[in-house]
Amino acid sequence: MSRKELSRSELDQLAKLAKLRDDQIDTNDIPEAPAENWMQARRGGFYRPRKQAVTIRLDADVVAWFKERADNGGYQTAINRALRRYVAAMEGQPNRGTRRRG
Repeated sequence: MSRKELSRSELDQLAKLAKLRDDQIDTNDIPEAPAENWMQARRGGFYRPRKQAVTIRLDADVVAWFKERADNGGYQTAINRALRRYVAAMEGQPNRGTRRRG
């Protein structure tokens, strides 16, 4: 399936739309999806970030905390999720609190 190239006008419209805040976009012609549409929805069905095996030394109490709370032994997934949330929260933030080794 080939993709049609967008015209200059379409690209301009998309650029203008991208600059708007969500509350400034008129969505009256788009019906709200009812809750039952989302009953069988799965998150992350198509996107799978590439995993990289690493060796990292963590404090024993931190590992124990994640292991106690992890479902089905998935404590590494829980740690990854916590790190991903931290990264998302810090995106665009200045590098505060980082220590550099000399």
